Amino acid sequence: MKIAIPDLISNSYFPAAAAVELGLFKEEGLDMELELIFPVDKTLEELRDGNIQFVGGSAHSVPHAFPGWNGAKVLGSLAQGMYWFLILKSDLGAKKGDIEAVKGLRIGAAPLVDLGLKRLLVESGIDIEKDKVDIGPVPGAFSGKNKNFGVAAAKALEEGTIDGFWANGMGAEVAVRRGVGTMVIDARRGDGPPTAFNYTMPALITSDKLIAETPDVAAAALRALVRTHAALKQDISLATQVGRKLFPAEEAELIADVVERDLPFYTAAISPEFVQGMSEFSKAMGLIENDLTYDQVVDDQFTDIWTA
Repeated sequence: MKIAIPDLISNSYFPAAAAVELGLFKEEGLDMELELIFPVDKTLEELRDGNIQFVGGSAHSVPHAFPGWNGAKVLGSLAQGMYWFLILKSDLGAKKGDIEAVKGLRIGAAPLVDLGLKRLLVESGIDIEKDKVDIGPVPGAFSGKNKNFGVAAAKALEEGTIDGFWANGMGAEVAVRRGVGTMVIDARRGDGPPTAFNYTMPALITSDKLIAETPDVAAAALRALVRTHAALKQDISLATQVGRKLFPAEEAELIADVVERDLPFYTAAISPEFVQGMSEFSKAMGLIENDLTYDQVVDDQFTDIWTA
């Protein structure tokens, strides 16, 4: 059995990776293997095609492989809220919250991830075309031995091939600590329009087919996630333990600090407010045509597990 994530050296989908490495899936009776499949649209295609059983990925990306949100469900949240950061090169002198600073810049962002930034800019009054904001791929991301978009983005920022990036907390941490980047927008913690928090979230996703055929497996996977949240809240050193198994040395020693800041967002529940916010965002970005209902996104047979 496999769970795939689209970014490895990262805090974004860390609870999914930690559930594998700490043996919590195994304790729930699931022999789970962690796999890296980038980008997230490809990860979800593999789920749709039955090559993997679970995805730890961005919730709003589901319709790419499951049009109209037909055929997949979110079992639970890996962490609440949109979880990417806007980092600009330090020598620009941008201040936190200064969204106007993006005008005329080259910003690196991954496929589908870029939609969160584009919508945030529009809702903040930025005209992407007229203000000449160039949002595109990061040179060298996921080529060769790279296993992380954010860390590759931090390297590209340092080398001057981009002026900023929109990526995960690990990439942000590396860029800021090296002195090459400045944190400008953290939507999860209140920067940008209030609606941005509910554009998306990192989520545990599976197929309707798996739920119909083996609901006990879906329930066991969700229990493993909830237990992982609890374990990390109780002992943050477990994050370092997992990081040392999966990450290069620098990032392995940073991951506990990054995850510790995320702990307040570690609850598996999916709220109606989130589904409404994601629905509005997804319609605005052309991912869906019709409003999402709560039961399209969430299967209520598993909701009791969130607080178990």
